[in-house]
Amino acid sequence: MNWYIKVLKNYVEFEGRARRQEYWMFGLVSFIIAIILGIFEGVLGISGVLSGLYSLFIFLPGLAVAVRRLHDTGKSGFWVLISLIPVAGAIVLLIFMCLDSDLYENKYGPNPKFN
Repeated sequence: MNWYIKVLKNYVEFEGRARRQEYWMFGLVSFIIAIILGIFEGVLGISGVLSGLYSLFIFLPGLAVAVRRLHDTGKSGFWVLISLIPVAGAIVLLIFMCLDSDLYENKYGPNPKFN
């Protein structure tokens, strides 16, 4: 949960680097919250209201952590736009997000594993 809170606190921080753990833990907690909201909406009979609001709330922090994750692998944040290409773009972005960090300092800052 600390990783999730950390990303929310840095919701407009597009500079620097984010570890794999930070990115994937944020994604996991976001996914769990979305599932819980979906169940809650189903029980109440409201369709998509809470999920839609949550998606709007989480969009900017999710984009920021994705850009910082790309920076951690030595790639520009603009690579996130590759996800606009159907299927293939999402696969390429997934591979980039799974790559290990640049071991040493790169042009985006020091390795967060050693800070």
